[in-house]
Amino acid sequence: MSETSRIVVLPGDGIGPEIVGATKEVLDAIGSFEYTEHLIGGASIDEHGVALTDEVVEACRQSDAVLLGAVGGPKWDEAVANDPTAPRPEQGLLGIRKELGLFANLRPVKPFPALIESSPLKRDRIEGTDLLVVRELTGGIYFGDSGRRDDNGGTAYDECAYSVPEIERITRVAFEAARQRAFGRDAGPRVTSVDKANVLESSRLWRETVKVVAEDYSDVELDHMLVDNTAMQLVSRPADFDVIVTENLFGDILSDEGAMLTGSLGMLPSASTGAEGEPGLFEPVHGSAPDIAGTGSANPLATMLSAAMMLRYGLGNGESADRIESAVDGVLASGLRTPDLFSGAEGESKVGTEEVAAAVLAQLSR
Repeated sequence: MSETSRIVVLPGDGIGPEIVGATKEVLDAIGSFEYTEHLIGGASIDEHGVALTDEVVEACRQSDAVLLGAVGGPKWDEAVANDPTAPRPEQGLLGIRKELGLFANLRPVKPFPALIESSPLKRDRIEGTDLLVVRELTGGIYFGDSGRRDDNGGTAYDECAYSVPEIERITRVAFEAARQRAFGRDAGPRVTSVDKANVLESSRLWRETVKVVAEDYSDVELDHMLVDNTAMQLVSRPADFDVIVTENLFGDILSDEGAMLTGSLGMLPSASTGAEGEPGLFEPVHGSAPDIAGTGSANPLATMLSAAMMLRYGLGNGESADRIESAVDGVLASGLRTPDLFSGAEGESKVGTEEVAAAVLAQLSR
């Protein structure tokens, strides 16, 4: 990581500015960063008439990493409902992913000990879970040819196509992530490749290609699993997984299933990365929560954890990432809870955004 990393900050809409602001305080407590802030999503639509401007795209390309808050809200949804051609905030997020070539989405699933009772699974099922879903982000059925035909009363079709290079590059991301996660752990690195090779030709090519790439990673254990079986195993034995790599549609579904295992969607970070040396995009999984924007009650912890992913995967600073994650863990263990996490259990204290940020900073100073 360079002495002063250049971070483009895209606060976005709703609670975005609040949670990003709190996260910048945490980043400043652990290192030196140069920030440039820009509009995206609904805020950009209001100012520029589009959800993403060329200026913002160029700024992101010149950065070391991009930190995003959240986009969207009912104000712009209503505009689209009245005029389907109106710009949508989500176009900003999709646009920046495309312009930066972000083909890999990394989403960790690791319940915090203090929140483990929030999981819909029993404690003995969820304890020890620490997995990473690596989802291919720019190919497959979401980006294939689609349309409708006037036959048989009307027919719709969506093509799922993958090339060998597309499969190779996402597979390498997964194997490299498995190697990185193995440092300091008792178990060796392991990748589970998920497909539907018993039915789909695209999945058969996927499995064949993954096997070839795996030959370059003899230290990483590889197994293959059908997507329907994976969905079942995620709720029956989630702690047995390390890194899951899969195509766009399957990854979309499985990463959301994995997220709900923790029982706290507001705590989940994510990263979208592209070619080596290019800036990645780091953002919380949750939405913009416009109903609580400005109330001081937003939960900034997922954004702070996204910043930790930025440090680890985008800026090569795993030590600082560990510090942020440990600080968040310490705050939760102390019983502090923003309203979305507060259950009223003994030992819990309901606090707001500023209080949580201050508590994380206090943990970092120890």
